[in-house]
Amino acid sequence: MLIFIDESGIHKKIDHSTFAISYIKFEDYSEIEKNVIKIESNLKIEYFHWSDTVWKVKEKFMDEMFKLDFQAKIAVVKNPINPSKELEKVLLHTIVENNIRTIFIDGKKPKWFESKIKKVLRDKGVSVRKLKTVKSKQCAGARIADMVAGLARTYYDKKNLDKIEKYYKKLKKKLIVVIE
Repeated sequence: MLIFIDESGIHKKIDHSTFAISYIKFEDYSEIEKNVIKIESNLKIEYFHWSDTVWKVKEKFMDEMFKLDFQAKIAVVKNPINPSKELEKVLLHTIVENNIRTIFIDGKKPKWFESKIKKVLRDKGVSVRKLKTVKSKQCAGARIADMVAGLARTYYDKKNLDKIEKYYKKLKKKLIVVIE
C-alpha cells in the first residue's frame, strides 16, 4: 500500500487558521498515475496544484479525480496553537495500517513536518526508511493529496461554499476517516 500525505494552510500565521491534512491510500497506484497524467494532459496543464490552479480547471480535475479508485483520510484543525503538536496527534490516529510499503510527502514542506511524521512512524514501530520526499510535479499521488487537502481546507474555511460543497460531497464518498 502506498500512502501520500499533504497539508494545506499549516503555514498561515495571520487571521484565523485552519489546516487540513490529507492521507491518501492506493492499492493499484500505477493505474492511478497513468490516469492522472492523462487527465492533466487533457486539461493542458503541466501538473495540478491547488493554490496555483484556476477554478475552472480545478472543477474539471476534481470531476475526473473522483472517478478514480483511492481512499482518503482527512484531519482538519482550526486555530492550532502549536501546529506541529496537532500534526503529531492527527498522524497518530491516521497511520494505522500494517501493510504500508511507502509514505510519500511533498519535499517542499517545512523540516519539522517531516520530523513529526518520522517521530510518529517510530512510535508506531514503522521504519522511517518507508518515508520518501517527492516533488509533487513528479508524483501523481502527491497531486491528489494536494487536491484533497486544498478542498478540505477550503470547505472548512467556508470559502466559496456554493462552488465547493458539490465537490466536498464527492470527496465524502472517498473518506474512510474524518478528524475534526
